[in-house]
Amino acid sequence: MNFVNREDEQTRAFAAVEEWNGRSRPLCLALSGPGGSGKTELAFRIARALRDRCPDGVLYVDLDDFRRDGAVEAADALGQMLGSLGIGPEMLGHTFKARCRQYWTQTDGKRLIVIIDNARYGAEAVPLLPASGAGVAIIASHGPLYDIEDGATVDLELPPLDEADSAELLRLIVRDPRLTDEPEAARGLVHLCSGLPAALHVAARWIRKHRRRPLSRLLAELTRELNEKGVPVVEQVWDAAYRSLGDRAALLYRLLADHPGPSFTPESAAAILGLGRDAADEALEELETAGLLDTRDVLGTEDGRMRLPELLRAHARRRGLQDGDETGLADARRRIVLWFLRQAQRADALAAGPRLVLADAVPPVPGAPDLPLAAPEGAERPDEAAARARRAARWLHTERHALFASVRLAYSLGLDTETWALCEPLWTHYLDHPHRTDDIEAFRTGVAAASRAGDLPALVRMRCQLARPLWEQGETDEAADELERALATLNTLGDFAQAGKLAASTVEFRGMLRSAQGDWAAAAADFRRSREAHRAIPNPYGVMLQTYRLGQATAELGDLEAAALLLEQAHGAAVELKRDRLTARTGFALGGVLRGLGRTEEARAWYEASLAGARGRGSEADEARILDAFAALAEEAGRPDEAEEHRTAAHAIRVRNGLGQPADRLPPACAIQPDGMRNGLG
Repeated sequence: MNFVNREDEQTRAFAAVEEWNGRSRPLCLALSGPGGSGKTELAFRIARALRDRCPDGVLYVDLDDFRRDGAVEAADALGQMLGSLGIGPEMLGHTFKARCRQYWTQTDGKRLIVIIDNARYGAEAVPLLPASGAGVAIIASHGPLYDIEDGATVDLELPPLDEADSAELLRLIVRDPRLTDEPEAARGLVHLCSGLPAALHVAARWIRKHRRRPLSRLLAELTRELNEKGVPVVEQVWDAAYRSLGDRAALLYRLLADHPGPSFTPESAAAILGLGRDAADEALEELETAGLLDTRDVLGTEDGRMRLPELLRAHARRRGLQDGDETGLADARRRIVLWFLRQAQRADALAAGPRLVLADAVPPVPGAPDLPLAAPEGAERPDEAAARARRAARWLHTERHALFASVRLAYSLGLDTETWALCEPLWTHYLDHPHRTDDIEAFRTGVAAASRAGDLPALVRMRCQLARPLWEQGETDEAADELERALATLNTLGDFAQAGKLAASTVEFRGMLRSAQGDWAAAAADFRRSREAHRAIPNPYGVMLQTYRLGQATAELGDLEAAALLLEQAHGAAVELKRDRLTARTGFALGGVLRGLGRTEEARAWYEASLAGARGRGSEADEARILDAFAALAEEAGRPDEAEEHRTAAHAIRVRNGLGQPADRLPPACAIQPDGMRNGLG
């Protein structure tokens, strides 16, 4: 990337870092300036220069990726930062406060550089500041940030480049003899760009595109066109670049303003254009040449992901209002919703396997090629089958913002079936990656869509999906109300293909809520009722799962002999059904019950098998719980050294994932406390 000037800002930044001397709070370098002034590039330039001083790494977050209706979902932004620090999704705290504690623990004592892009207010950046005074935060915003703690912030305003620096940058970007041969026209072009590096880059691409035209003629054409627009200068240059596009590229640019989510891939761009992959690739190449795309792989997804920065997205939307047609836009919006729904359904089926879904599968969308997702069943080796399932689950996670946005878009278009249908694969994502703010909003929208459509089975399902994140967030009364409404609706459904499964699932949800409330007797009754319903269908997986839940509830009620029998049955069924995760979890639960019965050697064997399974799946949350159980087992057997070894290993896992502090910072009793449930069920 070509770069000129900004020496003063860099000098002030480096001097501030040298003088900071690692106080108890991090130094903040606040870069402010208009859109296109080069704030992000300067932030990375400073970060590169400070890498030796801050060897623990560089974290980057773009707050616009987490902005909805103008507000940042701070919990999700923290989730991305914790992921960059190596925290697995299963170890993420469920609430904003929990993630704040994790982030604070993970960054305490670290010499990190944190780049926070597109902040609008200081308060948006504060939760993302590292805990250590040895760290440096670089915050980029369009305007000054007044609400960051005084004394900890160095304000670095980036004004537009002066004429000399603008001319130098233009010459570096495009080495064209016309800039020397036509000095007056070159000065006019520099003046037109008003010292904004972004505008100069777009203008340079315009010059390269029209290599045969005299610069004076090109400038006259640009000036005439831009003077007719009456909009800010940067947008005027973008208008000129837009006018240089062919019909397909211009159409794609306008349509991308309505693409769900903050970024897009070549496949989803092809879907919204609807003319096939080749046409989309050609249009994307043209947009990139015109400087109307951000192609940096900021997220590191390696899937060719691109984005329209917010200013460009707004520009594309205005061009759509002026040049587009409502019918074409409506078709594109419906097409992208259907495409995301189809891909999400495919990914869900591959990641989760057979399960209760109510929506019909969406057929291929014309002009919108499918993602290359392969079914695990076709793999030659078990590890490849597992890798295919992981790839499908990873797609759901990577595209979560687009899927949440697709729910909102579908509902706004009156596509009620598509709205609640999108919530079904989002449920699979939720189980592994809870983002409760987004999940609750999406599932509420699913309830509203099913209600508006009068689709009673879907309404029951959506109320159940909404209930769980509600009770996990502490809203148990509202969760209970949703489940009671779902159960009342069940009585009005009559016969339909999946009535039995839906009824059994709804009763199971109520049992899980009662478990969360500590009402184990009522929970056990619900799990028993749900199990009988699954037997009547018949549904072996449902029977196995409810037997497992009933075994846990029975253990909590103190009848360990009965619990052991139930968990043995559940474990045997999980093995027969080849459900690896539930095989490990039923075995661990059984080990806890056997330990409670004094059958310690049998318990040890189950714990060892469960530990091997957890490590094989890479589930550190399960591994820590099992190590806690091993520690308790060793303690009861009079082997304190072995118990301490297991507790230390479990605690190290939690520290590594930001869920605790190093043992040397805690009182001894706190450092070794396990967090498992009574009876070792975890």
